[in-house]
Amino acid sequence: MSSKVDEALSYEQARDELIEVVRRLETGGTSLEESLALWERGEELAKVCRRWLEGARARLDAALAEEAGEEEDAE
Repeated sequence: MSSKVDEALSYEQARDELIEVVRRLETGGTSLEESLALWERGEELAKVCRRWLEGARARLDAALAEEAGEEEDAE
């Protein structure tokens, strides 16, 4: 479950933090506990990004459907 802080993140904020998490994991040099915490944070950030993208897709689909309906009515 994501926190209120995660819900307030913009797509760009979540993406940028996720990039930093991945960079830190790829670089290595962290303890197992730190790596696990980073991985868990990355999973939460990926969920935030996914929700934003799914919302954007839904808005685009709705706009396209509305436009298609208006074109049908005009014919």
